[in-house]
Amino acid sequence: MKKQHDVIIVGGGVIGSSIAFQLSKRHYRVLVVEKGTVAQKASSAAAGMLGAQNELEKDCTLFPIALKSRAMFPGLAEELKFLSNIDIELIQSGILRVVQTEQEVAHLQSVAAYQQNEGESVEWLSKEQVKAKEPQISQSIIGGLYMPNDGQVSPPLLTKALAQSAVNLGAEILEFTEVIDFLHENGHISGVRTGTDNFYAEKVIVAGGAWSKQILENLELSIDAYPVKGECFSVRTRGPIIKSSIFSTGAYIVPKSGDRLIVGATERSHTFDESVQLSGLLQLMMNAIQIIPALKQAKWEKTWAGIRPQTGDGLPYLGEHPRIKGLFIATGHYRNGILLAPITGLLMADLLERKESVNHPFRIDRLSREVNL
Repeated sequence: MKKQHDVIIVGGGVIGSSIAFQLSKRHYRVLVVEKGTVAQKASSAAAGMLGAQNELEKDCTLFPIALKSRAMFPGLAEELKFLSNIDIELIQSGILRVVQTEQEVAHLQSVAAYQQNEGESVEWLSKEQVKAKEPQISQSIIGGLYMPNDGQVSPPLLTKALAQSAVNLGAEILEFTEVIDFLHENGHISGVRTGTDNFYAEKVIVAGGAWSKQILENLELSIDAYPVKGECFSVRTRGPIIKSSIFSTGAYIVPKSGDRLIVGATERSHTFDESVQLSGLLQLMMNAIQIIPALKQAKWEKTWAGIRPQTGDGLPYLGEHPRIKGLFIATGHYRNGILLAPITGLLMADLLERKESVNHPFRIDRLSREVNL
């Protein structure tokens, strides 16, 4: 029997799951096809910071939608808890971005001024104020930018909650099923081919993270995207030692439940190798201890790596294939996939329904040098 759906989503990470959730809410018959398991790869490797102000400083195209996406999380957390009974562990305790040089001070003070002019809550803290907020901070820290509205979630739980909520609203998920080709004729998508079967839909969305470029090569579409490996590790402490997520140029430290801290992340471009190298971990450890000396007494837990999708201009690709109608792409979120997942789900659902302008800044053909047409 012909397996017909309204929409097929290739990829069961946080982006694919968010799109599935939004489309299921609009009563679409959705099928998610995932070659591994839901919430795998980068969606499970991320620390989960919602750094709309921390990551996207000023004059950034992503800044407005990042703020909108961050604002969606409180309501989304309640909705997902109701639908899936999964707590995404939303914590809104702010992000503290610390500095150790006068050059960094000047830069972050300019960032603070810009964001204050934009109406965002942000506060420059002196060395003494940083120490008062986080007593375990090193004496080498000479100041910091505190962004109280930035926060964090558990990326695996967020992804699983989105996927389970979509299923509870009628979506189907096929795990351990790899898409090996696309079905299309006369310039219109008609489905996907897996290793075992064909599945049909008038709309298909590629949301394969760092692997999206490889998936799209079957359709002679080459996007300017590449993988970036990020290595992290986690430790446990005897009681909480920090309240805020702490970010610096050399490392970030994110407090989780159970007195657990995640420390990350290295950056190694153009590799899909998910192994962890000692050199990267050593530098992370040294940087983290320089910020929080008490980490010397922490107990080791584990280490891992995630492969993040970066693009040539740093903006994600959200839009329709330039030649094949009904085929959409949602990839290239790099370090902000967790933060941008809610707004991406909405944008892609609107694009499918032709409610969103095709001239938005994330369209697939935005620069001729980025897309080989």
